[in-house]
Amino acid sequence: MEILEIRTLRGPNYWSGYWKKLIIMRLDIGDFEERPSDKIEGFYGRMNEVLPTLLKHGCSYGEEGGFLRRVQEGTWAGHIIEHFALELQTLAGMDTGYGRTRETGERGIYNVVFSYHEEEVGRYAAKASVRLFLELAGDRPIEEVKADVFADIQKMREIREDVRFGPSTGSIVEEAVNRGIPYIRLNDQSLVQLGYGVYQKRIQATTTANTNMIAVDIAGNKHATKTLLGDMGVPVPKGYRIRNEEELEETVERVGFPLVIKPLDGNHGKGATVGIKSIDEAKIAWEKAKEYSRWIIVEKQLVGSDFRALVVNNRLIAVAERVPAHVVGDGEHTIEQLIEITNSDPRRGYGHENVLTEIDIDNQTLRCIRKAGYELSSVLPKDERLFLKTTANISTGGTAIDVTDEVHPENVFLFERIARIIGLDVAGIDVIAPNVSEPLHENGGGIIEVNAAPGFRMHLAPSEGIGRNVAEHVIDMLFPPGAKSRVPIFAITGTNGKTTTTRLIAHILKGTGRTVGFTTTDGTYIQNQQIVRGDNTGPVSAQLVLKDPTVDVAVLYGTSPYQGEVGRGLIISRFTKNWYKG
Repeated sequence: MEILEIRTLRGPNYWSGYWKKLIIMRLDIGDFEERPSDKIEGFYGRMNEVLPTLLKHGCSYGEEGGFLRRVQEGTWAGHIIEHFALELQTLAGMDTGYGRTRETGERGIYNVVFSYHEEEVGRYAAKASVRLFLELAGDRPIEEVKADVFADIQKMREIREDVRFGPSTGSIVEEAVNRGIPYIRLNDQSLVQLGYGVYQKRIQATTTANTNMIAVDIAGNKHATKTLLGDMGVPVPKGYRIRNEEELEETVERVGFPLVIKPLDGNHGKGATVGIKSIDEAKIAWEKAKEYSRWIIVEKQLVGSDFRALVVNNRLIAVAERVPAHVVGDGEHTIEQLIEITNSDPRRGYGHENVLTEIDIDNQTLRCIRKAGYELSSVLPKDERLFLKTTANISTGGTAIDVTDEVHPENVFLFERIARIIGLDVAGIDVIAPNVSEPLHENGGGIIEVNAAPGFRMHLAPSEGIGRNVAEHVIDMLFPPGAKSRVPIFAITGTNGKTTTTRLIAHILKGTGRTVGFTTTDGTYIQNQQIVRGDNTGPVSAQLVLKDPTVDVAVLYGTSPYQGEVGRGLIISRFTKNWYKG
């Protein structure tokens, strides 16, 4: 068996009118053309033992167990591999359900087609499925096959976390797509262009084209933030910025316990320790914070719960109460067992795949357990809550409770004023207070931090309360009602005269005062200036034009910004059963 080619489709295609993201694997099944599944000894039983969840695949019978019936009756390798690819992705947390396997004009060669969520995961699933089929059809020990499948699933999860948009970026992109606003990913991280040409806006996670650089610098310096807010009458905790450990004891005495120690320019809770009640704990926290910054903040710990307020375009959008990762004792299970039970919650998953993240037992967790006087093997008394992290970040296993509707009007005014004081268009304001339903100046609450590029995950899908579509407010800010996001696009195809037609159209448009970007067989041009030399009739050159911030009309020779060449071959392929050009 040999994989001849793997192609990735990202837009309208021959195979499906609905599914835009497809893998096309051209597969030579070799000797298995003479050996359908009912002729491979032991295959059905081994397959069921390794992937029992295939029971859910209805296949052509349209009912649970339909695919298993096909395998029992006898079906070919390509069809089985298609289902393997879909199921492996589902087990890795990316449920997707479209597949087709079709013969080609060559004996034993098939087009295996299946949908994907993440391109790199889909390509990996194609190769892993072929490998799995060969192992099941061979004599590899079944326990080793299971181990390989487990490793492949974990690898696909890791690939997904590396390549996909995070929840915040993803939510903004999804909202844009829902409004018909196109996007182009500009790197393998979270830098994204929304819209085409002159109408484009860029985002990087939740930093936008409107974000003020000075405001980001202020927010990144916790001491500067607290000083500025304090000077403007905002309630902030008492604290000091120090650089040398020799200053620590004196500063601790001035601040008083309990206190917080954190790096000056840290983020996402990295290097921060809360609830410090002794000088020994302070010294340990100092070493941790020094890993992230030369300057350290030592400040009085406010009493209350941890809240995050999100302000977009100077309007309060959502507020969530954040609870650090924790377990609650039942008087029977050990702390380690309680963590396993907590992680078995279907809402928890690896990385960002679910609403909540699995709790990882790391050094910080062990310190929290020992600080409470326990070990992992200790049985936690019934109803006792044990916190496992020092910060309430969702990414470390914390939970979020939406409290937006409980915020007191004075606090709404305060949060919106803070965003204006710092100057951020998208601001995450961290609050410690007994609650947010009373004014902070009355209940002793205060502001401990203001974040540029705050995460949206806790607001989009809180573990309790109403999920808020906070991304819509970002899109409203970038593309107000009536704002354009697309430039006119002329796509030219045919047999003869395409280059001449492209140049004529571009010349006419330029004469009307438009800034024209166009592609030809000899290069890509912006306003008649050749930007790239060579045959530029593919999707890469089309994207170059659409990414140019000066272009207000695009003339594309034989190309589509979505799929690739729109020559006569592709048009013909729409009506040809077994041929694809992409």
